[in-house]
Amino acid sequence: MTIGIISDTHGFLDPRVEKILAGVDHILHAGDIGDPMIELELKFIAPVTICIGNTDLGLSYKETEVVTLAEKKILVHHIVNPYAPSDRLAAQLKRHQPDAVVFGHTHKKFAETVNGIFYFNPGYGGKPKLGAERSVALLHLDGKEIRHEFIAL
Repeated sequence: MTIGIISDTHGFLDPRVEKILAGVDHILHAGDIGDPMIELELKFIAPVTICIGNTDLGLSYKETEVVTLAEKKILVHHIVNPYAPSDRLAAQLKRHQPDAVVFGHTHKKFAETVNGIFYFNPGYGGKPKLGAERSVALLHLDGKEIRHEFIAL
């Protein structure tokens, strides 16, 4: 199973995303979507799970989403410090015991296992900014393994 991962679009969906994510089984958006129309556009590609980001004022997404895909439990939450989770996030981690945590906010790619949980940030998917690296990602869920692939925008 292949999962498309995107975050921090801030109201802009790069036109290349549709082609990059074509054929994925599910899409996770890790917050700061900026415009709910992006959710509709992504739903033309695959089912979508979205959490709210710190700039998503007035939007009705949940702070934390949990999905099970290919027998892997994935927690989606916007602001995450893998090395020192907030008390609120720590409670969610204890409650759900996910295999992976997908997050955004930092605008930087991240893929590391910390305390037995795979933490993953696809990087910044929003409008081009001077010198800002932009990317989306794919997670490949194959049996016991989670493999990742960053794709530059």
